[in-house]
Amino acid sequence: MQRDLEAMSATDYDLVIVGGGITGASTAWDASLRGLKVALLEKDDFAHATTSGSSKLVHGGLRYLVNGELKLVRESLRERRIWENVAPHMVHPLPFVLPTYGWGMKGPIVLGIGLALYDLLAFDRNWLSDDDKKLPGFRRISKGKALDLMPSLKREGLTGAMIYYDCQMFAPERLCLECIEGAVEQGADAANYAEVTGFTTEASIKRGVKVTGVTVMDKLTGKLHTIRGQVVVNAAGPWADKTMALADDTPARRLIRSKGIHIITRDLSGTNALAVQSSIGGHFFVIPWRGHTIIGTTDTVFEDDPDELGVTEKDIADFLTVVNDGLPGLNLKREDVIHFYAGIRPLVDTTPEEVPGAETSGESAKEAEKKDSYNASRAAEVYDHAPEEAIDGLISAIGGKWTTSRHLAEQVVDLTLKKLGREAKCETQCTPVYGGDMARLKTYVARAQTRHKHLASDVVENLVNFYGSRIDEVLATADERQGEREALLKRLSPGTATIGAQVVHAVRHEMALHLDDVVFRRTGLGTLGHPGVPAIKQAAELMRAELGWDETELANEISGTVRQFETIPGK
Repeated sequence: MQRDLEAMSATDYDLVIVGGGITGASTAWDASLRGLKVALLEKDDFAHATTSGSSKLVHGGLRYLVNGELKLVRESLRERRIWENVAPHMVHPLPFVLPTYGWGMKGPIVLGIGLALYDLLAFDRNWLSDDDKKLPGFRRISKGKALDLMPSLKREGLTGAMIYYDCQMFAPERLCLECIEGAVEQGADAANYAEVTGFTTEASIKRGVKVTGVTVMDKLTGKLHTIRGQVVVNAAGPWADKTMALADDTPARRLIRSKGIHIITRDLSGTNALAVQSSIGGHFFVIPWRGHTIIGTTDTVFEDDPDELGVTEKDIADFLTVVNDGLPGLNLKREDVIHFYAGIRPLVDTTPEEVPGAETSGESAKEAEKKDSYNASRAAEVYDHAPEEAIDGLISAIGGKWTTSRHLAEQVVDLTLKKLGREAKCETQCTPVYGGDMARLKTYVARAQTRHKHLASDVVENLVNFYGSRIDEVLATADERQGEREALLKRLSPGTATIGAQVVHAVRHEMALHLDDVVFRRTGLGTLGHPGVPAIKQAAELMRAELGWDETELANEISGTVRQFETIPGK
């Protein structure tokens, strides 16, 4: 996978996609499989924002049943099964403990009915080739068993718990990248650090204007390019409204940006996740992940520039208060937080738009302006700009959730093909992602460990989890640097399973251009917290040899990456 904006500017594309998160990546993968010539552009690194800032879950959305969103839940449950099939190395079953309290809405009868409906809507959940991926139906356990599994539960009114199943991702940023790599394998072109600054247009007989492509600034060189496409898809996530505004000063669709933070701690929950309702902060999850625990997420309206997103010490303190209210037995303190991260959910704003000249005052005005991100729908919208705004050739994919991104992309490509006057069936529901072509994960891991006995078993297992069936391609990178094979097969530090070959592979074959690309989005080295300065410096030196950084560039890359493990000043 190579970055070449010069070559892209000399190519005519069927489809140009703005945004390299999971929506844009899935759209590129789907469109390429259907025979379209595709260009994908991302203003920062692939999966750098919302896609990597998730709770790592692929789930049906149990709480959406409360809002009566049965269609969304059914869609999510179907997509959960599809992701298990097409990304077997990335998506795994996860048991959840849901405590029951009293005999009302949080009691076993009501929750049992909800979970029975959840399982019914997931009637096809076990249409899988790998038996290890199959999900049992829910079951009830006693109060004593619930406390054995989760001693930190609130005990007052506790009547027991329900066990139900959803799924989680090993590394969402890698899964996103694998969709892009799959698209590139089918002939697509992609470029990160390529910021779309405007649209190119021409007059249209049928419509007011026809979008013919985009103008792009190469953030590495500062050079401007024009990328031509018959259809442009806006998949910019939290920046989708800003991208729409490049075509229309007053776009017809608005967003609510919801900020969600997560904290990572030592292992607190074993193999089970826990769904918790706090009396002061809504619900959150306690999720086992790669030997640690993720706790999240918050859900607050974010009205600042999405580029300014970060986690403050106040964010962490406030969330710890919520967590300790919901699980007083944990008694978590700031020093228990190993790592933290934030993401922004882009939600379709369905609140009435303010009418100029309308009279509002006092509390009524405040209520009219209030945005509710917690209860806002996670349903996505495919918006064609032609009917309402007379802008042909532009489609915006707005909102949605990680789990349903593949289906959202399918709808986007369906509309694209209609505009192009073509027909082709979607194949992403049955085509493995890049690295996903394996029958049974456990068997594949065991065979890989046998094949690579010169490597530690945890290193091999980590490589399979990150690269799937492409593990040998990564290891082959160690042979590309003369005389360095042994060094590149070593761990970057004693406490990590990441090896040097992964860093070199990321630069040579995965378009990693900055140190944080490798640390956070290619290898997972820093996603569990600061891996230590020696590991970061070693990764930086390996990249320096590939990219020719001077001493100043090397120091800036290291310091810039280290800063990402720090909180930002609070407002």
